Amino acid sequence: MNNYLSLNELNCKNCYKCIRHCPVKSIKFSENHAYIIEKECILCGTCYVVCPQNAKKIRNDIKKVKILIESGRKVVASIAPSFIAEYENVNIKIIENALKKLGFNSAEETAKGATIVKKEYEKIVENSEKNIVISSCCHTINKLIQSKYEKSIDYLADVITPMHAHCLDIKERFSDAVTVFIGPCISKKEEADELINIVDAVITFQELNEWLEEENIEFEQHEEELTGGLTRIFPTSGGIINSMNYKNSNYNYFVVDGIEDCIRALEDIESGAIKSRCFIEMSACKGSCINGPVMNKNNKPITRLSKVMSYYNRNDFVVKEYVEKLLKKQFYFNNLKNNSPSEREIKEILKKMGKIKAEQELNCGTCGYNTCREKAIAVFQGKADFSMCLPFLKEKAESFSDHIIYNSPNGIMVLNEELEIQQINKSACEIINIDYGLNLIGSQVVQILNPSDYVVVMETGENIYNKKVYLAEYEKYIEETIIYDKEYHIVMSIMRNITYDINYKTQKEELCKNTIEIADAVIEKQMRIAQEIASLLGETVAETKVALSNLKGKLIDE
Repeated sequence: MNNYLSLNELNCKNCYKCIRHCPVKSIKFSENHAYIIEKECILCGTCYVVCPQNAKKIRNDIKKVKILIESGRKVVASIAPSFIAEYENVNIKIIENALKKLGFNSAEETAKGATIVKKEYEKIVENSEKNIVISSCCHTINKLIQSKYEKSIDYLADVITPMHAHCLDIKERFSDAVTVFIGPCISKKEEADELINIVDAVITFQELNEWLEEENIEFEQHEEELTGGLTRIFPTSGGIINSMNYKNSNYNYFVVDGIEDCIRALEDIESGAIKSRCFIEMSACKGSCINGPVMNKNNKPITRLSKVMSYYNRNDFVVKEYVEKLLKKQFYFNNLKNNSPSEREIKEILKKMGKIKAEQELNCGTCGYNTCREKAIAVFQGKADFSMCLPFLKEKAESFSDHIIYNSPNGIMVLNEELEIQQINKSACEIINIDYGLNLIGSQVVQILNPSDYVVVMETGENIYNKKVYLAEYEKYIEETIIYDKEYHIVMSIMRNITYDINYKTQKEELCKNTIEIADAVIEKQMRIAQEIASLLGETVAETKVALSNLKGKLIDE
């Protein structure tokens, strides 16, 4: 596994946000973690951007670049044109000087490679060989089409990307050079691995920033003479089309950026809905590359765009003319479609999710899938499990909780901090002689009970446990526990009806008292009789007295 983008398990908190935002649902929820399915991932970086816990991590290739530098070979950096939107008050010379301090031999703008590419696009529209042409600069879009939209593959411009073209150009000019691309994109790491001996390594602006900080290297001002730069607008929305000097009037030119809009456009193409001849510039990132997943988020979109627009000029870079064969790229369909369940299987899964009726399919999206049916399909494909349905789990937990509270032999009552009743069970109503059907929710507890103990618990923060209380108005004895939960702002009362125990004890004490009085009377009577017939009974009198005294003592003990 290449792990261009992977999961940091310790940080994952099961919020499903990455699944909700993943445009191709290439994330598998397993063992309470959201794992990226590498073979399905198009490396758009959306999950990396939206994760609130920084649970997604990008493969770091700084060590690989350091090894290239230490090898003694000529290391040349290809800097993506969006660098001007990433940094404050810089130009290519400033970037190059900082990179030289890190050990690079030189640095150039990838925009030079973009010039080579856009010239090829001009040839394509000039020859008018295709009804629809889709730009192929974005590796993520290329992956998307190759994995899911077989009919659209033929419409991809069969031209290499600017990164590929520029690194190829560098190696043509410097035969001993190794190339390192630096930019705002995660998918370029995979593209580089596919281009053996063309792009030797890729690092993101984020990795470069960390490296510069580690070496305490800062950008130093340096004047630059602009000799070219039209394709410096390549990383902006419409930048490819706007940099083309020749546009065939037989084509319509469209800009589509953002994965969701690109998917909708591709669905139109696949369905045959697009009838006109058109050139479509597609980019995975909304606003194109200046809004790449590892761009500095402190720089707002308009700020980034204005930086680019102030840096470019209308003159083309002077680049070498290459034979068409070197600039060609073939695209192939990699069928990654998963098995789909039958309607019966979907219904069985929905049933297990508590979705028996159509109205129970809330389609709330909290699990990460747009509809309950999509979630059921994901369960079938092993990407999701039943526990991800939050409304179902909430309803199940509440039902289970309500069942326990309702059937508890103890009276249970929950109050808010204003001492208003939020929940009360049947046993509590029986204690205070109130019909359970009577709606007490929202009522002040003072209407049914003395609130003084609840006030004391909230003021002191000390809970009361098993306090015996006599409710005179209800003629009930209870043993009450009062707990104050500051975090949830509730007071909970648990009441055990001990009236029967108290009454039984009272009756038992009364019985013992009566028995003792009877025993005393018997003893006194026996003593009188004993005195009268002492001569006849002898020691028997004494034995009777001892026996009766023992009986009295036992009754008193009880």
